[in-house]
Amino acid sequence: MITAADTKLRFKTEPHWWKIALMDFVDDFRRYKDPAAIEQPFTFDDERQDAVLAGVIESLCDEMKIPVPGWLDNVPACGEPYFVAGLENLKAIAIVESPLRFRIRKVFVLENFLSRV
Repeated sequence: MITAADTKLRFKTEPHWWKIALMDFVDDFRRYKDPAAIEQPFTFDDERQDAVLAGVIESLCDEMKIPVPGWLDNVPACGEPYFVAGLENLKAIAIVESPLRFRIRKVFVLENFLSRV
C-alpha cells in the first residue's frame, strides 16, 4: 500500500516524475481503499504539490465515501493559481472543469485529471 507520505517523498526524490508518483498513489488507493494510506500527514514543504496531493486525497475520499482526514485542513491553498497542465491554451478549460476540491486550493486541472484507463 502506498501512503500519502510515501507519495510526497517520491515527489522529492524523483521531482521530474512527480505526476507518475501521484497517479501511482491514485491507482493504489482506488485498488486497496484503505484509509490507513491517508491517516498520517505528509510533509508540507511545497505549496503547489501539497495543494495538488491534498485535492487528490479529498477527491478520492469523496469518490469512495471515506471521511476526509482532519489534517488536510492544515494544507494551505496555493498563493497563486496553479495550472497543473502548464499549457496556456488549457487554462480557460481548466478553470471551468476543475473539480471543487482542487479549485478551493487554487489548483486547476481538467475534469478527467483523476481518470485512469
